Amino acid sequence: MTKPRCKLVGENGNIFNLMGIASRTLKDAGLEEQAAEMRERIFKSESYDRALQIIMEYVDAE
Repeated sequence: MTKPRCKLVGENGNIFNLMGIASRTLKDAGLEEQAAEMRERIFKSESYDRALQIIMEYVDAE
């Protein structure tokens, strides 16, 4: 899968904010299933760092 570019640098670092931005980016790229999968994995993650790693698996952060 080619990861869509997503502007995360300079955004509010709250994980729910970052997840929302990444999710919208995926949806806008027609990747609704990946957006849902990413959100589910983030909700199950045990740390902020792991949640960020999950986001980076799905989008190319700028």
